[in-house]
Amino acid sequence: MTHSSSLPHNVVKPYVTGATLSLSYTHGDHEQVDNAIASFLQGTGIIKAPNLYINLSRAALVEHAIRNKEGALSKEGAFVVNTGHFTGRAAGDKFVVDEANISDQIQWGDINHKLSTAHFAQLLSEVGGYLQGQTLYIQDLYAGRDFDCCTPIRLITTSAWHALFARNMFVRPEDLSEDEKETIKQNSKKPYTILHAPHLFLNAGRCGTHGPTAVTTSFKEKLIVICGTQYAGEIKKSIFSAMNWQLPAENILPMHCSANIGKDGDVAIFFGLSGTGKTTLSSDPERVLIGDDEHGWSKTGVFNIEGGCYAKVINLNKKTEPEIWNASLRFGSVLENVILNPDASPDFDNNSLTENTRSCYPVDFIPNASTSGKGGLPLNIVMLTADAFGVLPPISKLTNAQAIFHFLMGYTARIAGTESGLGKEPKATFSTCFGAPFLPRPADIYGALLMKRLEENPNIQCWLINTGWSGGPYGIGKRFSLPHTRQLLHMALNHSLKDVPFETEKHFGLQIPTKVDRIPSELLNPALCWADPQAYHKQAEELATMFKKHFETLSQSLQGAIRFDGDIFSSNLTVKRL
Repeated sequence: MTHSSSLPHNVVKPYVTGATLSLSYTHGDHEQVDNAIASFLQGTGIIKAPNLYINLSRAALVEHAIRNKEGALSKEGAFVVNTGHFTGRAAGDKFVVDEANISDQIQWGDINHKLSTAHFAQLLSEVGGYLQGQTLYIQDLYAGRDFDCCTPIRLITTSAWHALFARNMFVRPEDLSEDEKETIKQNSKKPYTILHAPHLFLNAGRCGTHGPTAVTTSFKEKLIVICGTQYAGEIKKSIFSAMNWQLPAENILPMHCSANIGKDGDVAIFFGLSGTGKTTLSSDPERVLIGDDEHGWSKTGVFNIEGGCYAKVINLNKKTEPEIWNASLRFGSVLENVILNPDASPDFDNNSLTENTRSCYPVDFIPNASTSGKGGLPLNIVMLTADAFGVLPPISKLTNAQAIFHFLMGYTARIAGTESGLGKEPKATFSTCFGAPFLPRPADIYGALLMKRLEENPNIQCWLINTGWSGGPYGIGKRFSLPHTRQLLHMALNHSLKDVPFETEKHFGLQIPTKVDRIPSELLNPALCWADPQAYHKQAEELATMFKKHFETLSQSLQGAIRFDGDIFSSNLTVKRL
């Protein structure tokens, strides 16, 4: 083992913030170095490795990634990578270990596949044996900017750029105040350790997996194992799944949402699936960004689970999204599956590898990002959908019961031609709590927590915003313009919509404004936008039927934490916590 060149002289002692050890074989203390290495690898099944690079800086990780030929620098300095076969999550290869005292709390099924403890032991043995023959990059980071519930993370990976991704995405020790470090030390939570072997392909028969790829979590052991995929989003979402397991037990609602703060300290939450505008609409130069994707909501306020952003950048436009554009070009950012032009500048319009091109950067690359990653209690909750059927209004005011309903439904529509396997028509997508793939617990656990927060804070107003199509479905109608959406959103957040008249929309029981300054009145009511009103009503009825069928399916999986009473498309709908 050659540690004099690969182990920094000042190695951060695991999870004792601020303490360091001066270690170097050149000073002759081999035993101390070996003990430190053993401490970093404790509980992983890895005993030693040829080279360990522990807590390298962003610049050093870029240097290593270039040296390892893992990608290339763009003209402006971002590190550009190709993730190979997987350009998105391997959803069918996600496993949760079936462990005693946990099994009956997991929502098993297509999202959370069971893996036996025996198969997990075999998986750990194979991954541990593989990793201890590789050069390893270790990053010690945190999840959660509320440091009363902050969870340490240790990533152990064979890839420098994945270590860079994690350093961008999670909370970095150097970003913490001394008081925050002391709070974390007092809580002394066991870290989640991620064993990341993107180039290891499993023997499915031995390991009990579906194939050579697996993303596996043991909640009991706090171990996450990722094999056979280079897509970095698996690292991010595995930790989010862990927080979706952990936080409800601490009376905190984990949320797949973005969040920002207005000049008066008013917090807004934005729920939404990929492609609905969650990142775009929360990155507002007039408001301070808390975070773009994952948050917790406690009794005292909202906090970012992460320390970075993971923006979808297909067709990214400098004029309409300058904050994301500028952040994506900076040195230290990671661009996934973005094609470079001959002059090495990114071609954000090129989808030859995937529609799911991504940019990963620290949240402080956004000029008006919050330094604390925290905000107070929200005043507005916005649920975003991109309705490609052209049916839903651009903005609707929701009752609390309607908000719980739409939260559990998590509706949007995927567009034909952007994903393999879709036909010519848009396809309705329902993702529970706007984050079904990341929910280990039954859906109504999260619904009951949202209802509890709404009951505790009666001044919150909930909204449904459609960033999708109007005047017809995709291919016939037009997408709502971003300036119009921003205008309606700003008026909702600054309470201007309190002064405009509302009416009840026919098919979904939604309250919609009838007249708003600088917005064409016909855009506010989708029934007025279609050239053929009868075609609109037929399409709306078909979408309402899809909602009803999905709600019937969803209701069968609810575990009794909440109960709906009344017509789901009525403003008189009620919901009770049980």
